[in-house]
This record gives sequence, structure tokens and C-alpha cells, in this order.
Amino acid sequence: MNQFQYNKANESLSAVKLAAKDPNAHFLAGGTNLIDLMKMGVVIPSKLIDINHLPFSKIEKMPHALRVGALVTNSDVAENDLIKSHFPLLSLAINAGASPQLRNMATVGGNLMQRTRCPYFFDTTMPCNKRSPGSGCGALEGINRMHAIFGASEQCIAVNPSDMNVAMRALDAVVHVSGPKGERAIPIADFHRLPGNHPELDNTLQKGELITAVDLPYTPFTKNVYYLKVRDRSSYAFALTSAAVALYIENGTIKEARLAMGGVAHKPWRLTIAEEFLKGKAVSEDHFKQASQIAMQGAKAYQYNQFKLKLAPNTLVQSLKMASGIASS
Repeated sequence: MNQFQYNKANESLSAVKLAAKDPNAHFLAGGTNLIDLMKMGVVIPSKLIDINHLPFSKIEKMPHALRVGALVTNSDVAENDLIKSHFPLLSLAINAGASPQLRNMATVGGNLMQRTRCPYFFDTTMPCNKRSPGSGCGALEGINRMHAIFGASEQCIAVNPSDMNVAMRALDAVVHVSGPKGERAIPIADFHRLPGNHPELDNTLQKGELITAVDLPYTPFTKNVYYLKVRDRSSYAFALTSAAVALYIENGTIKEARLAMGGVAHKPWRLTIAEEFLKGKAVSEDHFKQASQIAMQGAKAYQYNQFKLKLAPNTLVQSLKMASGIASS
């Protein structure tokens, strides 16, 4: 058992100061990912800073966005009337993740920080550049069935495991943080990182920065939305591929589209070129199939995940059909 110091923070400034002083300090909220990592020896903190008493547990209407506190649980987000009314895509995505018990504990901030479920990352006897920089990537030549087909590098081919993150990427969420240098807002497009030469860095947070809230800008995507998660079993399994689709349709024509995928990259993967293709197009399966092929530009598979090159576009097409109403559930 590795010993660590436990601190309960009663206000955010003290939490930030504690974290900034110790390079091995970690914030603790629901703990659904962090505790697993500690049990397996992947993360060995010298200090845990319990932030559960900080005032970040509200969902509030703001002039241009809905603000979700970092400590709001996943289940409370998914079942909130404002979320279901304004952002039903987010509710669908969250309810597709984990299990009810975990959603009751997991927080918005923690979900944003969730680390990969790559088996080589979790197995401390195996090489992993994310866990131990410079040790190599066991997945490159190993069992890589669950791994990335977009944005990978020779250093890491792991994927972001979150369902919530995929929907938030499609909805252009903005992450608010507080740190030693003050407060800042990070568009979710810039929050998560691709692996590049530094796969140990999952996001763009600086040392000591604490997520305080997420803003969801109001959009017209309140009706034609769908989240499809393809997995090995019907519940409590991570995505092989997933697709978050939001369409704004008038008189059978797509005026605007938001598309993002999960299970395919180190960060939630936004399909902007396919979105542009769909704008102004009539709702049709042919257009959806064309968009899915456009979305697959640049995809690269490895030995055991070749099937994703077919599964990913099929996932997107089915999600588009469901969101548009031309396919029934």
C-alpha cells in the first residue's frame, strides 16, 4: 500500500495552492477512475485533495449558455430537465456510459479528465509511453483491437474512453478552470490532446489547474439528435466506435450538422468536413453514406482494429438515420 496525504479543501483557492505545490498531488471527486488507477499502481499520488465540498454542484442558466458545475454527477446531468430540454444529445451520451452506480458517483470534471482504458496503460509490467514516457507503446504491435484509427502517433494509439466527452465536443462545450495564474476558459476542442510525442499529456491543463464548470452554448439542436455506441456487450462496456449526431432540419433540408465520434482517437473526434458536406443537403441515406466516407479520410487501422474502418462509417450512417428520423429504433 502506497501512503499518501489526504486533504479536504473547503475553497477552490486553497485546493489550487495545494496542488500547485506538489507535482504528485491529485484532485479527488467521485474517484471512479482515479481509485482504479491507484489500485493498479498506475498512479501513485503523494497527496489527494478532496474537492467534494467546493461549490461546483449546480446547473445554472446563463445568458448564452447552460453552466454545469464540475462536481455535478453524471446521473444528475443526464436526468436534469434543462439538459434534456436544451441538450438531449448530452443526456443520451452520458446514459450510454458505464453503469448507473458509476454515473451516480462520477462527476463532470472527472469525466473530462478520464484516462484511457488501454490494457497496456493499465498493466505496469508492459511498455507504455503514456504511463512511462520513453518505454515504448505495447499496443502498436500488440492487441490493438480497441485502439485509434485517427490522430495516433508512433508513441501512442490509445483512445479517449468517455461518452460524455464526445457529445460535449459536438456541442462546442467550454471548460472553465481555476489555477495559480487565475481563471481561464478552454474550448473543448483545445482541452484534450492528440498523443504526438507526449502521450503522457491527456489535456492542456497546467499544473494546479482545477476544472470548475463547463458551459454548453445554446444551440438549435434540441430535436434531431442521436448517440449510438457500438460495443461488445449492451452495457458497462467501452465503445468500439460511437457517434454523436445533432442535426438542425427545416423542410427536409439539413441547415446545420454537428458530428463527433468516440472510440476512434486520443480525443473526441469532430467530423467538420462531413458537417460542411451535409449543410444544405436533403435528408437521405445516400447523403449520409457520402458524409460517412468523407469522415473517414485519413483513417489508419492496425493489425487487430481493421474492422473499425468499416464499423466507424456504418456507425455514423446509422446515427444520422436515427437522428433524422428516417430510421426507427
